[in-house]
Amino acid sequence: MRTSDGLIWKDTEGKVDIFVAATGSGGTLTGTGRFFKMKNPSIKLICVEPAESAVISGGEPAYHNIQGIGPGFVPEILDTSQIDEIVTVTTQEAMDMARRLAREEGLLVGISSGANAAACLKVAAREENKGKMIVTMFSSGGERYLNSELFAQVKEECVNMNMAF
Repeated sequence: MRTSDGLIWKDTEGKVDIFVAATGSGGTLTGTGRFFKMKNPSIKLICVEPAESAVISGGEPAYHNIQGIGPGFVPEILDTSQIDEIVTVTTQEAMDMARRLAREEGLLVGISSGANAAACLKVAAREENKGKMIVTMFSSGGERYLNSELFAQVKEECVNMNMAF
Protein backbone atom coordinates (compact mmCIF):
# COMPACT_ATOMS: atom_id res chain seq x y z
CA MET A 1 0.00 0.00 0.00
CA ARG A 2 1.89 2.99 -1.27
CA THR A 3 -1.00 5.34 -1.83
CA SER A 4 -2.12 7.81 0.80
CA ASP A 5 -5.63 6.41 0.90
CA GLY A 6 -4.35 2.87 1.43
CA LEU A 7 -1.98 3.99 4.17
CA ILE A 8 -4.71 5.96 5.92
CA TRP A 9 -7.04 2.97 5.71
CA LYS A 10 -4.39 0.65 7.13
CA ASP A 11 -3.24 3.03 9.88
CA THR A 12 -6.81 3.69 11.06
CA GLU A 13 -7.77 0.02 10.70
CA GLY A 14 -10.58 1.15 8.39
CA LYS A 15 -12.25 3.22 11.08
CA VAL A 16 -12.46 6.46 9.08
CA ASP A 17 -15.83 8.18 9.48
CA ILE A 18 -15.09 11.51 7.82
CA PHE A 19 -12.41 12.55 5.34
CA VAL A 20 -11.72 16.28 5.04
CA ALA A 21 -9.62 17.69 2.20
CA ALA A 22 -9.15 20.95 0.36
CA THR A 23 -9.31 20.95 -3.40
CA GLY A 24 -6.58 22.23 -5.65
CA SER A 25 -6.70 20.01 -8.70
CA GLY A 26 -9.34 17.85 -7.02
CA GLY A 27 -7.17 14.74 -7.22
CA THR A 28 -6.81 14.03 -3.50
CA LEU A 29 -10.49 14.40 -2.68
CA THR A 30 -11.59 12.46 -5.77
CA GLY A 31 -9.04 9.64 -5.56
CA THR A 32 -9.04 9.18 -1.82
CA GLY A 33 -12.79 9.69 -1.73
CA ARG A 34 -13.41 6.94 -4.27
CA PHE A 35 -11.15 4.58 -2.35
CA PHE A 36 -12.87 5.29 0.97
CA LYS A 37 -16.39 5.09 -0.49
CA MET A 38 -15.46 1.77 -2.12
CA LYS A 39 -14.35 0.46 1.28
CA ASN A 40 -17.25 2.00 3.20
CA PRO A 41 -20.01 3.94 1.40
CA SER A 42 -21.05 5.65 4.65
CA ILE A 43 -17.78 7.59 4.96
CA LYS A 44 -18.53 11.29 4.68
CA LEU A 45 -16.33 13.30 2.28
CA ILE A 46 -15.95 16.96 3.11
CA CYS A 47 -14.47 19.44 0.65
CA VAL A 48 -12.62 22.46 2.05
CA GLU A 49 -12.55 25.66 0.05
CA PRO A 50 -11.61 29.28 0.71
CA ALA A 51 -14.53 31.31 2.05
CA GLU A 52 -13.34 34.21 -0.08
CA SER A 53 -13.61 32.15 -3.29
CA ALA A 54 -16.18 29.42 -2.63
CA VAL A 55 -16.71 28.44 -6.27
CA ILE A 56 -17.59 24.78 -5.62
CA SER A 57 -20.26 26.05 -3.23
CA GLY A 58 -21.67 28.17 -6.04
CA GLY A 59 -19.91 31.43 -5.21
CA GLU A 60 -17.86 33.72 -7.40
CA PRO A 61 -14.10 33.39 -7.84
CA ALA A 62 -12.17 35.97 -5.82
CA TYR A 63 -8.71 36.61 -4.43
CA HIS A 64 -7.63 34.66 -1.38
CA ASN A 65 -4.26 33.76 0.10
CA ILE A 66 -4.59 30.01 0.65
CA GLN A 67 -2.12 28.90 -2.00
CA GLY A 68 -2.74 25.55 -3.67
CA ILE A 69 -6.50 25.42 -3.21
CA GLY A 70 -9.51 27.29 -4.53
CA PRO A 71 -8.31 27.94 -8.07
CA GLY A 72 -11.41 29.96 -8.94
CA PHE A 73 -13.08 27.23 -11.00
CA VAL A 74 -14.32 23.69 -10.47
CA PRO A 75 -11.41 21.46 -11.53
CA GLU A 76 -12.21 18.91 -14.23
CA ILE A 77 -10.77 16.05 -12.19
CA LEU A 78 -12.94 16.84 -9.14
CA ASP A 79 -15.86 14.41 -8.86
CA THR A 80 -18.38 16.62 -7.08
CA SER A 81 -20.91 13.77 -6.90
CA GLN A 82 -18.81 12.23 -4.11
CA ILE A 83 -18.77 15.36 -1.95
CA ASP A 84 -21.14 15.12 1.00
CA GLU A 85 -20.49 18.61 2.33
CA ILE A 86 -18.41 21.71 1.70
CA VAL A 87 -16.81 23.62 4.57
CA THR A 88 -15.40 27.06 3.93
CA VAL A 89 -12.38 28.47 5.74
CA THR A 90 -11.13 32.04 5.57
CA THR A 91 -7.53 32.85 4.78
CA GLN A 92 -7.18 34.20 8.32
CA GLU A 93 -8.53 30.97 9.86
CA ALA A 94 -6.14 28.92 7.72
CA MET A 95 -3.13 31.03 8.69
CA ASP A 96 -4.07 31.09 12.36
CA MET A 97 -4.38 27.30 12.36
CA ALA A 98 -1.07 26.79 10.53
CA ARG A 99 0.63 29.00 13.14
CA ARG A 100 -1.12 27.14 15.96
CA LEU A 101 0.01 23.77 14.58
CA ALA A 102 3.60 25.04 14.50
CA ARG A 103 3.45 26.55 17.99
CA GLU A 104 1.46 23.87 19.82
CA GLU A 105 2.14 20.66 17.90
CA GLY A 106 5.55 21.30 16.34
CA LEU A 107 4.12 20.79 12.85
CA LEU A 108 5.49 23.20 10.25
CA VAL A 109 2.64 23.16 7.75
CA GLY A 110 1.52 25.45 4.96
CA ILE A 111 -1.59 27.55 4.67
CA SER A 112 -3.73 24.95 2.88
CA SER A 113 -2.84 22.42 5.57
CA GLY A 114 -3.99 25.00 8.11
CA ALA A 115 -7.25 25.24 6.17
CA ASN A 116 -7.73 21.46 6.36
CA ALA A 117 -7.10 21.44 10.11
CA ALA A 118 -9.42 24.42 10.69
CA ALA A 119 -12.17 22.66 8.75
CA CYS A 120 -11.62 19.48 10.78
CA LEU A 121 -12.11 21.39 14.01
CA LYS A 122 -15.34 22.93 12.70
CA VAL A 123 -16.62 19.47 11.77
CA ALA A 124 -15.42 17.88 15.04
CA ALA A 125 -17.20 20.55 17.10
CA ARG A 126 -20.59 19.31 15.97
CA GLU A 127 -22.45 17.13 18.44
CA GLU A 128 -23.24 14.50 15.79
CA ASN A 129 -19.51 13.98 15.15
CA LYS A 130 -18.53 13.33 18.76
CA GLY A 131 -16.28 10.26 18.91
CA LYS A 132 -15.94 9.95 15.13
CA MET A 133 -12.65 9.40 13.33
CA ILE A 134 -12.01 12.52 11.26
CA VAL A 135 -9.03 12.34 8.91
CA THR A 136 -7.26 14.94 6.80
CA MET A 137 -3.93 15.34 5.05
CA PHE A 138 -1.31 18.05 5.37
CA SER A 139 -0.23 18.41 1.77
CA SER A 140 1.72 21.65 2.14
CA GLY A 141 4.81 22.20 4.24
CA GLY A 142 5.47 25.49 6.00
CA GLU A 143 9.09 25.90 4.90
CA ARG A 144 8.04 27.59 1.65
CA TYR A 145 6.13 30.21 3.64
CA LEU A 146 8.90 31.35 5.99
CA ASN A 147 9.21 34.70 4.17
CA SER A 148 5.48 35.17 3.74
CA GLU A 149 2.65 36.70 5.72
CA LEU A 150 2.17 33.34 7.45
CA PHE A 151 5.32 33.76 9.55
CA ALA A 152 5.79 37.56 9.32
CA GLN A 153 5.16 38.05 13.04
CA VAL A 154 7.72 35.39 14.00
CA LYS A 155 10.26 36.95 11.64
CA GLU A 156 9.65 40.38 13.19
CA GLU A 157 10.07 38.95 16.69
CA CYS A 158 13.40 37.40 15.68
CA VAL A 159 14.64 40.65 14.13
CA ASN A 160 13.66 42.59 17.23
CA MET A 161 15.34 39.98 19.44
CA ASN A 162 18.61 40.41 17.53
CA MET A 163 18.40 44.21 17.84
CA ALA A 164 18.09 43.88 21.61
CA PHE A 165 21.62 42.44 21.85
